[in-house]
Parts: sequence; C-alpha cells; structure tokens
Amino acid sequence: MNVLPVGDDALLVEVASGEEAEALRAELLRRRAEGTLAAREIVPAARTVLLDGVADRARLAAELTAAEVPPAPPRAGQVVEIPVRYDGPDLADVGAHWGVAPREVARIHADTEFRVAFCGFAPGFGYLTGLPARYDVPRRDTPRTAVPAGSVALAGPYTGVYPRSSPGGWQLIGTTDAVLWDHTRVPAALLSPGTRVRFVPEGPGAPRAPQALREPQAPETPQTPPDSEGPRQTHDRQAGS
Repeated sequence: MNVLPVGDDALLVEVASGEEAEALRAELLRRRAEGTLAAREIVPAARTVLLDGVADRARLAAELTAAEVPPAPPRAGQVVEIPVRYDGPDLADVGAHWGVAPREVARIHADTEFRVAFCGFAPGFGYLTGLPARYDVPRRDTPRTAVPAGSVALAGPYTGVYPRSSPGGWQLIGTTDAVLWDHTRVPAALLSPGTRVRFVPEGPGAPRAPQALREPQAPETPQTPPDSEGPRQTHDRQAGS
C-alpha cells in the first residue's frame, strides 16, 4: 500500500489490484460509518482509493500503511436489473475470442452477477466486474468515433454501459434502453460503486435458463458510497473506454 498526499486535504492510496481496492474501500466505509474515520468522500478506482476531506493526513497515512485490511465482505443489497438485447456488432468477435458461439456469449454474460467497482469516463458510466478472468477481452484495435448510447460493452475484465454517445474502443455485445444518467433523478446515476447488477436478456433469441457460474454468496451490510464521475477517474488512469 502506498499513500500519497493530494491537494490540501486528500490522500491517494495505491494498492496492487482491483480486489484490494474494493476491500480497502469497504473497510474505509465501515470505519467512517462507525465514526473512527473522518473523510468527506471515499472514491474508488481500478487500483486506488481517494480520501477527500481529511483533517490530519499524516496520522491517517500512518494508520493506513500499518493496518491489516480484511477481504471485502460478500455482496449484498438490492440487485439492479438492466434489460439487454444481445445484438452488438462485436458479439461474434467476442465469441471467437472466448471460443464459443455468439449465443453462448449472451448466456454467459446474462448468468453473471456483476458489481460496480468504480465509476468514471462519463457521468453514469460504471466499471462492472464479475466475469471470470478467462473471459477478459482486448479493446478494439481501432476505436469507434461514436458508440451509441445504451451500448453494453466489454474491455479487459470490465463490462460497461455507455450512458451517452461518445467515442470508445470497447467490444459492443448488446444494447439497453436503461437510463444510466438522469440529472432530474435522485440519485442521478443508476449505478454507483458497490451496486450489484444483472443483465436481463430480452427480445427474440434471448438466452434462457443459463447455468450458474458460481455459488451464491452470503449477504453483507448494504452501503451507500458516493458517486464519482469524470474522464477515467482523475486519480487512476488504469482503465479507459
């Protein structure tokens, strides 16, 4: 763990993996909830956690570097369901990379429970983890100049949904009519860090009765972390669109 000062009253904690970042965020939220940590915001990214609004940075930095961070607790809370049509132009390419038919890509994806690891790139864009590492896919060699809003996409270990039309190099496997960002809604973002997500197939040819990829997990205490937005997280540029 590496702790760096940021600005006037913030700390950036660097860790080795996304799993460690998730575990650290969960522990920091727990400490803040019990009143042993004072931080205005706790913002996760791919392999960092930003603590903003810290009064005594030197003391907290020393505590963090000496602390043992327990693993993130099992997933809990309400699952956000996102309807999806598996009709993306890169579905066949993803199937070829996985060594399965396009229909099986849809089945595997729809049978996975995802979790929002962090948010960034654009308001409402969440980086969702959950697929086993064998299903990681590369970004496209040539990014598209305009990806339609509602595109469900894969890149590396992440699934994401484009909240608005924008350039992007992720592999497009489907589309959804779900509104990811609505400034008139409270909260404006449909997804925030820690949110559990499932994609529900719809339309002709939707996969049915998919086989589970993992055993169900026990519940945890729900938490409500702050939203984060902006181009690829200003404090962590390890992920992109």
